[in-house]
Amino acid sequence: MSTTDPIADLLTRIRNAITAAHRTVTLPSSKAKAEVARILKEQGYVSDVSVEPATDHPGELLKITLKYTHDRRSAITGLRRVSRPGQRYYVGATEVPKSLGGLGTMIVSTSKGIMTGHDARKLGVGGEVWAEVW
Repeated sequence: MSTTDPIADLLTRIRNAITAAHRTVTLPSSKAKAEVARILKEQGYVSDVSVEPATDHPGELLKITLKYTHDRRSAITGLRRVSRPGQRYYVGATEVPKSLGGLGTMIVSTSKGIMTGHDARKLGVGGEVWAEVW
């Protein structure tokens, strides 16, 4: 099955897994999805990310281990797709938005790779704002 928007698919699968209180999420892997997952791990939203070979079809699977608190609340409160295939959202280096006044994380695709909004501001690069996580 192919989706038109793989990043939205990734975010939706994570959102659904959190709602169902699952421990892990497994989905077909791509470089972009793996980079988004890496950022989620670096920012402390998920506990582990791994890329594993698929057993029943060609390609690899991205396995994300979700992080919960002791009282079973997810480290991720919300996920939102910002730029969509039908409505792209590009920003310049000085206009990279902050999520929740700097408490959340913006994921930005720049000419220097996929990074957080904070890193994009620090490096002075703009790009396409993919997602917001808080």
